[in-house]
Amino acid sequence: MDTPPPATTIPPLPSGSSASVPTAGWAVGAGRGGAWWSEGWRYFTVSPVIWIVIAILYLAIMIGLCVIPVIGQIASMLLHPALTAGLMLGCRAQDRGGELTVGHMFAGFGERLSQLVVLALLYLAGWIVIWLITLSLLVAVIGAGTLGALLSGDMMRAGFAMLSALSLGALVVLLVALLLVVPLLMAIWFAPALVVLRGDEPFAAMKTSFNACLRNVPPFLVYGLVGLLLAILATIPLGLGWFVLAPVYAASIYAGYKDIFGDAA
Repeated sequence: MDTPPPATTIPPLPSGSSASVPTAGWAVGAGRGGAWWSEGWRYFTVSPVIWIVIAILYLAIMIGLCVIPVIGQIASMLLHPALTAGLMLGCRAQDRGGELTVGHMFAGFGERLSQLVVLALLYLAGWIVIWLITLSLLVAVIGAGTLGALLSGDMMRAGFAMLSALSLGALVVLLVALLLVVPLLMAIWFAPALVVLRGDEPFAAMKTSFNACLRNVPPFLVYGLVGLLLAILATIPLGLGWFVLAPVYAASIYAGYKDIFGDAA
């Protein structure tokens, strides 16, 4: 029978109470970013088969949705918060001595589902705003004809047109898109966990998640660099390493959440 993961090195609550946790969480050291990966690995090694089954199911759901034009992509974004929330509940169960089950993947479809749906809609709205801004800038830079060819799949015609129109303006569009995406990812990073584990309301959860990421830029930079290296290693064996890395990644989000917000409730 599976045993719970060993105690993590996450520092305890200063006074043993969630009241001691700042609204935006603690600011932790840069080295904690690497530790989140190692702690994610601990959770994975407790129930590796269950984690891999969850990863396969998640991949199957996402691939199934992606084959449906437009609607599938929208549906995948709407499902993301609920599925992530379920995995956070699974990690907490492991952390408290319980067992992870495949059912935890869908545990987000419980009593907090309505809040997670609102969170998903806010997340989708953020992407729509980014798409509209980026498309508007692209039209201004490369022209409507080139953009239409790109969206229609005529990559050759679009490629030649883009090469001829490539300029500093096109690079600025890409930079603007990146600058818009990063804050949205910061806002959604801990939001599902805050909704199901701490009971935050959707918009407040996104705001808190953003502020927590902003307060912890150094550990997130380390986390990102380590993650990039792990992604390269996971891709080498025909991409099979992702069946391990994906679960570790999910558990690392919980490790980061617990590190910054504690383990109250």
